[in-house]
Amino acid sequence: MSETLHLPENATRQEIYAGILPQIEAVMVDDLIANLANIAAILKQAFDFHWVGFYRTAEPGLLMLGPFQGPLACVSIPFDKGVCGAAARNRKTVIVDDVDAFPGHIACSSLSKSEIVVPLVSRGETRLVLDIDSDKPGDFDAVDQQWCERIVALLEARHFTH
Repeated sequence: MSETLHLPENATRQEIYAGILPQIEAVMVDDLIANLANIAAILKQAFDFHWVGFYRTAEPGLLMLGPFQGPLACVSIPFDKGVCGAAARNRKTVIVDDVDAFPGHIACSSLSKSEIVVPLVSRGETRLVLDIDSDKPGDFDAVDQQWCERIVALLEARHFTH
């Protein structure tokens, strides 16, 4: 197992995701928290996003902070609040180009300008969400959605399909 992340130089975002996905698979173990921590670290290092982390479903309708990389974060998020709550509630990826324009956005950091949240849904229930904030407006698109959903699918296959 390698603890060194290898990133392609002068690469597109698509190429970076393609380069890190096998590295994510290579560091995955049977411990969910360890995997969440390493995935957050890899995504933060690869793209230098403002904040990358996970919120886990702590009880029905409530997300609780999990492993993350970046500044301090909100500890809990109800399913009826913010971008994370919307993704968890609707069980669909949400991309927001301007978080200040999103109704009910929870401003954990005023530096966050855009966001993508990908839920992990298993057996019809949201188990966790991958939350990525950027300090650039409109920083996420279908490429990010495709690859982040693949990363979340790795977690689902490893930890939630028994």
